[in-house]
Amino acid sequence: MIVGVPAEVKVAEGRVAITPDGVRGLTSLGHKVLVETGAGTGSSLSDADFAAAGATVVDADTAWSAELVCKVKEPQESELSYLRPDLVLFTYLHLAAYPGVAKALLESGTTGVAYETVQLPSGDLPLLAPMSEVAGRIATQVGAHFLEAPHGTRGILLGGVPGVRPARVVIIGAGHVGWNAAWIAQGMEAEVLLLDRDIDRLRWVDQIHQGRIMTLASNRGSIERAISEADLVIGAVLVAGGRAPVVITDEMVAGMRAGAVIVDVAVDQGGCIETTHETTHENPTYFVHDVLHYAVGNMPAVVPHTSTYALTNATFPYLVELVERGVAAAAAADPVLRGGINTMRGSCTNAAVASALDLDWVDPLSVLSG
Repeated sequence: MIVGVPAEVKVAEGRVAITPDGVRGLTSLGHKVLVETGAGTGSSLSDADFAAAGATVVDADTAWSAELVCKVKEPQESELSYLRPDLVLFTYLHLAAYPGVAKALLESGTTGVAYETVQLPSGDLPLLAPMSEVAGRIATQVGAHFLEAPHGTRGILLGGVPGVRPARVVIIGAGHVGWNAAWIAQGMEAEVLLLDRDIDRLRWVDQIHQGRIMTLASNRGSIERAISEADLVIGAVLVAGGRAPVVITDEMVAGMRAGAVIVDVAVDQGGCIETTHETTHENPTYFVHDVLHYAVGNMPAVVPHTSTYALTNATFPYLVELVERGVAAAAAADPVLRGGINTMRGSCTNAAVASALDLDWVDPLSVLSG
């Protein structure tokens, strides 16, 4: 199979969807890899690195002409013209947050396989987890940075100093993002409160961190009380494939301390805080109710080298499955990979995505058999 790897065009996106080792793995199996020139520059990977591993370095049009295109982020406006019926697109799609992309995929007949909806029987999301880990750790670092007074905020050192209370960090959601954010925050000696509806998950966190991270059952009242005293709030709520539920309302934000900071990691799924809208690395923040909001939709892109390797370590086995079997045989044989198929032949084939976009859901197996 011919695999194309275009350069990412989303603002400040330096990740690339394959490493030279991944190229070598595919070419050793007899597949051809087309990498757009400059695709790896942001991740400190040169065209020469890819060529030495067996890739052919090409322009954007040629990379997109491949049978399977492997990316990092959803197609941008300038890339929608590349979509076509015989294309398999393997990338993060987040269609609940980007209905325009969903429409383009459906109208073009492209088979869209989304990293974020590949789901194990346990409920784990193996291709989302590595970027969630990166985003969670960055969220705390970003929050600590923007709590500094030059940004118009409270001027608080996250960990405090002897005799001075540290910052209070409230994290909503104890999944991969929330737990990693909490882990870094407690390591920086902040006062950390982690909320989730899953008491077993909170019990697990408590056993590992032995009280250094305080846990609290999540409900409207507990969230409202917790964020009213917070210096930093991190939103980390996820519904696989669907739009993130809004758990912090405009009214709750209005009740927060002036100069507090919000980091909404869930913004790439629509955001879990009513006052957030997606921002970019070039213009990452804005104020609502005197509270600074940071809501960058591709947070891991700020550390592209680390993120590229973490992502491709996870995606590569599934990429091999797709190129070795073809999407039809792979989907028929592997229910985990089948869950990643969001669009196929003009139909929405993931139930959660269909529900979020108010579309009819079609079983991908019925599309394949039809």
